[in-house]
Amino acid sequence: MPGLLRGVARTAVVAGTATAVSNRVSRRQAGRWAGRDAAQQQAAPQPAYQQPAYQQPAYQQPAYQQPAYQQPAPPPPAAGTDTDTRLAQLRELGQLHEAGVLTDEEFAEQKRRILSS
Repeated sequence: MPGLLRGVARTAVVAGTATAVSNRVSRRQAGRWAGRDAAQQQAAPQPAYQQPAYQQPAYQQPAYQQPAYQQPAPPPPAAGTDTDTRLAQLRELGQLHEAGVLTDEEFAEQKRRILSS
């Protein structure tokens, strides 16, 4: 059993050392690359505005198209069917009758026509 324990311990030491060395190399390379990128950016200044490589087309809403079918307009109200119009005609008729322009028969006939329309 002591041989097995010694082998596991040796493997752990080797793995730990390899990890430490790998991390150190990675940090060193990252530092070098960052320094190189900074030097390149200082050597060649960037333009004030850099147009992106790809521009997405702007969304354009389609123009509104009126539907082909339209409901017909309601017919205009028939002349003389409005209550206010009838009342105005009856008042005028009464004034003409009182003034003596219309006889009793003419007044009755015109009144019947207005009320039946």
